[in-house]
Amino acid sequence: MTAPDARLTPDGTVYRDLNGNGEMDVYEDPRRTPEERTDDLLGRLSLPEKIGLMFQTVIEAGPNGALLEAPGKISKSATTEVVVDKHLTHFNVHGLSSAHDAARWNNALQRLAASNPHGIPVTISTDPRHAFVENAGASFAEGPFSKWPDALGLAALDDPDTTRRFAEIAREEYRAVGIRSALHPQIDLATEPRWCRQLQTFGSDPSRVSVHTAAYLRGFQGAALDADSVSCVTKHFPGGGPQKDGEDAHFPYGREQVYPGAAFDDHLAPFVTAIANGTAGIMPYYGMPIGLTLDGEEIEEVGFGYNRQIVQGLLRERLGYQGVVVTDWELVNDNHVDNQVLPARAWGVEHLDASGRMRKILDAGADQFGGEECVELLAELIEQGLVAKSRVDESARRILLVKFQLGLFDDPFVDELSAAAIVGDAEHRAEGENAQARSVVILENGNVSPVLPVRRDQRIFVQGIDHEVAARYGEVVATPAEADVALVRIAAPYEPRDDLFLEAYFHQGSLEFRPGLVYALTSIAAEVPLIVDVQLDRAAVLTPIGRAASGLTVTFGVSDEALLRAWFGEVAPVGILPIALPRSMDAVRAVESDAGLRGNAVLYPLGHGLRLDAGDNASGRAVAPPTSL
Repeated sequence: MTAPDARLTPDGTVYRDLNGNGEMDVYEDPRRTPEERTDDLLGRLSLPEKIGLMFQTVIEAGPNGALLEAPGKISKSATTEVVVDKHLTHFNVHGLSSAHDAARWNNALQRLAASNPHGIPVTISTDPRHAFVENAGASFAEGPFSKWPDALGLAALDDPDTTRRFAEIAREEYRAVGIRSALHPQIDLATEPRWCRQLQTFGSDPSRVSVHTAAYLRGFQGAALDADSVSCVTKHFPGGGPQKDGEDAHFPYGREQVYPGAAFDDHLAPFVTAIANGTAGIMPYYGMPIGLTLDGEEIEEVGFGYNRQIVQGLLRERLGYQGVVVTDWELVNDNHVDNQVLPARAWGVEHLDASGRMRKILDAGADQFGGEECVELLAELIEQGLVAKSRVDESARRILLVKFQLGLFDDPFVDELSAAAIVGDAEHRAEGENAQARSVVILENGNVSPVLPVRRDQRIFVQGIDHEVAARYGEVVATPAEADVALVRIAAPYEPRDDLFLEAYFHQGSLEFRPGLVYALTSIAAEVPLIVDVQLDRAAVLTPIGRAASGLTVTFGVSDEALLRAWFGEVAPVGILPIALPRSMDAVRAVESDAGLRGNAVLYPLGHGLRLDAGDNASGRAVAPPTSL
């Protein structure tokens, strides 16, 4: 990368007028190691530039790839204000309309950053965006990118090679548009059946989650961070799964995390794997541990992002992690959007003002404030002598090092013309759809005679499935009475909420289906063999559905087309459950949040899934799968 006032020599050395005296000084020498380059640049940065490195906030692209020079739907400030005036160089991008426009926007953003005194390139990050769920607080639907099962669907395949292949493709597509940091993988254990964040996890078994974590990191980062990598921020340390009553810590009623089953080490295990596999970043969760004791020491009951015993003591000292720690979003200030508010997730430190929260986060050992751009607040703390400049240098060094390792200082720009050819190309999409179809989990396949795979060219009654897609497999009829088989797709149950900003996006509460839906399915089953697919973004009580349906499957991010390919035998579904499914809500209410469902509480156990014997597809004989559990 060369700034507008820079000179690049054939050997790659960059010269700039660093002192404003008209003389060109050595600015960057690519022959040095990333560590040497980091130390050299850090010594030349102004305090405002160092402070800017320690903030990462949401950014939005303008129309046709232009910079957005006004507050957006989520972003708080104009682009020039945060890049030039506040010196921010890390941004979490939200909506992207096309690959070409995304690449064009990246280049415009990097040119703006290059105009700053030291031309620090921007690191663009993103939450997951290759699957199905559109949630501004957690993930995005695929848009121009290839479409794959959600992480829980990759875990259902239980094939680390597929997970790594997904990550390699996602890395290639991210890099094509300038995204160089993934705010994932999410490696929390999904042990609390009601928790709303399960879909982006790899399930509830620590061994399986660890295996997929290693594959995922290798696919995104490679063997070591370099110019071909996308760096990963692995989350949510030390495991966000054990939320009390399954309520999510985004919201005040979900601030408590509990360990009645004494299974803390299980939740920690995937992070040990992530550190061993070189994750560039780690993000602590919002949750506030209640009654947790580690090595005989009672852990302070404050959110993990504020918790020195967890970040400095456990992560840095005991586990030896030396990378970047990024807080989860908005620990310092409330978020106000469209007359709604989401309170700062200051769990356990609600009594502190914004300055006090910031000091506690820094004391805990975090390097970067997620979802914040209040650089003036940190500057005031330094001026008052409440935060040492050496503490700022410590975090700025870690953050700069990743930029140098990724090669951003050498070239942060992308080829706008080739982006559309790379992102979501036909081969990537075909691989993604095939993975979707394979990830379908068969739970039931007829008590007397199998109903899967479905025979083609029958009269089919369809509900919850695109009729045009279904028509390619049979004659779609208007009523169950006219049909040879009924194909129904339903969503997992939840309790709608909309009092707080983002709350409506998170599916929380009861896992029971409403009685009207159960009655309707039972009525269909009384007239014709019924096959049901339940789209699970978390666990559900499937007991009444299993009684009604002749065939029952569950999916974790699968299109209608991919589902029917699996149902009709075009692709063999091989999915197994990455989480246990409960027998009843009474069983759920009695669960130990950190340990998960056990014994008679389980209707379908972890690892359950029927397979269609390839040698017996005509009759659809179901066989139990081999399992690694």
